[in-house]
Amino acid sequence: MTIPPTPVSLRVKPGPSRLAVTGIGNAMLDIICRDSHEVYSTLGLVKSTMTLIDEDKLDTFYQAMGPTIQTSGGSVANSIAGVAALGGTCGYIGKVADDEFGERFTHDLRSMGVELDLAIARDGEGVTGRCHVFITDDAQRTMATYLGASNQLRVSDINETLIARSEITYVEGYLYDLPPAKEAIQKVVDFAHVHDSMVALSLSDMFCVDRHRRDFLELVTHDVDVLLANHDEILSLFQAQTLEQAFGLLEELGVLAVVTRGPLGADVATVSGVVNVPAHEVEHVVDQNGAGDMFASGFLYGLALGADPVEAAELGSLCAGEIIAHLGARPESDLEELAIEAGLL
Repeated sequence: MTIPPTPVSLRVKPGPSRLAVTGIGNAMLDIICRDSHEVYSTLGLVKSTMTLIDEDKLDTFYQAMGPTIQTSGGSVANSIAGVAALGGTCGYIGKVADDEFGERFTHDLRSMGVELDLAIARDGEGVTGRCHVFITDDAQRTMATYLGASNQLRVSDINETLIARSEITYVEGYLYDLPPAKEAIQKVVDFAHVHDSMVALSLSDMFCVDRHRRDFLELVTHDVDVLLANHDEILSLFQAQTLEQAFGLLEELGVLAVVTRGPLGADVATVSGVVNVPAHEVEHVVDQNGAGDMFASGFLYGLALGADPVEAAELGSLCAGEIIAHLGARPESDLEELAIEAGLL
């Protein structure tokens, strides 16, 4: 497989006016609680799945939770926070409402040094999105998600300012669930091409792939430089029976891809074939929430620095290992320091 060269020199951080990664995704506040009594089941949720809920259910779910951790969330927002924790310059594009939860989301990312371009929801576009996350004692996460304003991103909300300065533009597949956001993604991709920013796509969720397979295949075939997926998502995309079949099809397309496989590590397509990068060893898994998002942080930041894909995946594995060792989708250790100690930065 021919892998497109990364746009910056090896081990050189983007300059002060440049951004390593800019992400576009569902801007939501994560509301996380430990759920030792399986409260999620009394709310009609199915363990280890994500269920979409309506605005009139928000208070019911919030009141059912015990003590919570609240952070800016959404898959790509988590990844961008990870890039910032690694010491990288980064940006984020999304949509929130002018409400308390929107203010929390904005403050949280901005306090990390992330440059923001957030659209504000109009009347009728909902309140700020939020995701209620129930973490059971076996480290599984069960989620009730209200998309709200986050999934009302429109073409008119997209500016090229951050994208024009970015080495990589990272797109969240979940955005495809509403037509306005789908059109906005195409505008983002077009801007990225104009400004020589590599386009990275997260497939986000197997069911999301099932809903939008044709659109995703079109995007991967014509616009995507880097594809991030897990085992089930990549098989669903190509309707393949094995990873070997999926990687064969990716080779034909010439797309750099990484497939995460939980404790089995990550498979990376290289010029000499598929290389498995082992999962980072963790003494005790507390919460798998955000593992894939944090892997993306390390992988994309590594690519932005000019690391080869295997090195980038090793950095991703380190980041994922840190996140699953504690509650919540944001690092508690100094990620940059850990990466430097491991010889990955």
